[in-house]
Amino acid sequence: MVRVVATGVFDLLHIGHVHFLEEARKQGDELWVVVACDETVVASKHTPIMPEDMRRELVEALKPVDRAVVGYTGEKYSIMEEIKPDIIVIGYDQPYDEDKIKKGMAKRGLDVQVVRLGHFDSDLGGTRKIIHYIEHRLGTEGFYKNEINGVEDEENRHS
Repeated sequence: MVRVVATGVFDLLHIGHVHFLEEARKQGDELWVVVACDETVVASKHTPIMPEDMRRELVEALKPVDRAVVGYTGEKYSIMEEIKPDIIVIGYDQPYDEDKIKKGMAKRGLDVQVVRLGHFDSDLGGTRKIIHYIEHRLGTEGFYKNEINGVEDEENRHS
């Protein structure tokens, strides 16, 4: 049994995440996903829109995923000692060095293959793209029908 591990924030789940996890699953027999804990997300990216437990539950519900867990704060590789992956996959846009990961795993007695997956194009295939799109919509015509700048137009509320 070849165990594959993928990691990520998975805030505002989108088609790029689905593609990433589908491709990750093809690398082995079992896919585990480590969802970044809220503290890690705040330190490295932004304040998450969805809390870690909700993000983990959504990811685990996806067809390619066998198990999803929330990562630990602090030492990022310690969870890998518990999971014992054969392969760690990295997304095309994840800022990780494959050699550093392999060395970090070797220090823990784990012989892990590291695979960087290819790019997937989609109009709204990234969390930042989705947020910018929503900001644009809220700042111009509103997001829902009968809204202006994100506020419902009372005159047209019931039309």
